Order: sequence, then structure tokens, then C-alpha cells
Amino acid sequence: MIEYTKERPLRVATAFSGYDSQKMALERLHKVFPVFCYELVAWSEIDENAIAAHNAVFPEDKDKNLGDISKIDWSKAPDFDLFTYSFPCQDISSSGKQRGFEEGAGTRSSLLWECKKAIEAKKPRFLMMENVKALVSAKFLPFLRQWQTWLHQQGYENFTQVLNASSYNVPQNRERVFMISILRTDSEPNPSFYFPKKMKLERRIKDILEPNVDESFYLSDKALEYFCRVNNDKSHGHNFTPKDGEDVAFTVRCKSGHRVDYNFLKYEE
Repeated sequence: MIEYTKERPLRVATAFSGYDSQKMALERLHKVFPVFCYELVAWSEIDENAIAAHNAVFPEDKDKNLGDISKIDWSKAPDFDLFTYSFPCQDISSSGKQRGFEEGAGTRSSLLWECKKAIEAKKPRFLMMENVKALVSAKFLPFLRQWQTWLHQQGYENFTQVLNASSYNVPQNRERVFMISILRTDSEPNPSFYFPKKMKLERRIKDILEPNVDESFYLSDKALEYFCRVNNDKSHGHNFTPKDGEDVAFTVRCKSGHRVDYNFLKYEE
């Protein structure tokens, strides 16, 4: 088994990178286990705001963005051991129009299939994908199976599970599908992987709140009056139920008209 050390770091490429929470996780792992070392050799992102955030957090990687994943010549990209590809969820999520991610569909979520090029060209040892729980729903599971079959044909063993953030001491109910794929090799023809065991949820919203919050984040008296008024009219479907610091947050939805779980917080001096 390869040990990824300072002399031989884990080479990482992230697609659909955003501000790169994947690298953040690897950085935390390195701090806990200093002997483990990694190097981000490439990332792929086109959203201007996401790129600005990535450059602000990781200025040392500013020149490693390969840009539009559909236009990358992977033969010219650096080699990597780990490829993360948490592709867009908009066309899968229950908060979206669910247009799907069938290969060639032209949806944002169908950009998943562009990852074939990277995997075929580089054959990284490890792959990691994360997406919304709807990915394993009856509507979309056949396409996920199709993707898994293709990966298996390329030599990968796939390990998939739905994980909830609250199961790992994060005070938010947020279910996501994770899939880890490991390349079969002569030395490891039957790779195995085990997802982490659940942890006791000991943290609450109060444990992650910032001590000083700008007034712009507070609801105005007018907004409070409106929410309280419409909350009493059940025909609107509104549910104004502010949480307190002892609660666990919901996943914030983004579909207009379906935001019954805004995660408003009560503040008492």
C-alpha cells in the first residue's frame, strides 16, 4: 500500500471545485495526521464567484484552474491519484426541475459524463463523488447504476452510501450520497472501503454561531410582522418557526415557494 508522505504526496485534482471543500478536508486531515501529505495539482471551475472564493482561500493554487471541464485536454494535465467530481445537482435535486443527468442530455448535471475523459486519460487510484440524496431515488438510480457500471468496466470497485451530516457531530440534517471508487490493481485485486461509523451528535447551532453578527442579517420589524401574519394563514403553506441555539439546522432549500425551513434563529439578550 502506498503511503502518501512529504516525499510522495497524494496528488489531487478536483472538478466542479467551487471554493474546494475537498481541499479543506484534506488540509484538516493533514493537520490531524501530519505524516499524511497531499498536493492539489489541478482544479476545474467556471463560476466567477466560486473562482474568486477559491483564489481567496487558496491563492497558491490560482494558476491551476483548468477551466471548463468540457474543454479540458486531460492528456496535458498533471497526473493525479485522487479525482473528486461532485457534479452539479440542480437537475437532480428535489428543489430543482429534475431534468436529469442522462448522458448527452445537455443539462448541468449531465456534465458528470465529461468526467469520463479525465478518468480514461489518468486512471487515478481513487475517485470521490458527492451529491444530493435524490441521486439514489427511483427516478435517477438507473443513471447512477449506468455510471457505476462504466466505472467497473474501467477497473474500479464502487462503494456508495447516504450519509447525514448530523451523524458526524455537525448540527445540521443534511443527507448526501457519497461514492468512493478504488482502482483494482495486481497488488490489490479486491479493494475494500468502509464508511466512517456514526458519531454522537453533541454540537448544536449555538456551538457554531459567530459571536458578532452584522445587523443586516436580522429580520426587520416589518419582515417579522409579515412572517407572523402569513404563518397564521395555513393556505400559504408558510411555516415560520424560528429555531434556538439548542436546535439542529435543516438543509436550506433553494426552490422558490418551498422554503419552509429557512433556519431563522431566535435571539434573546
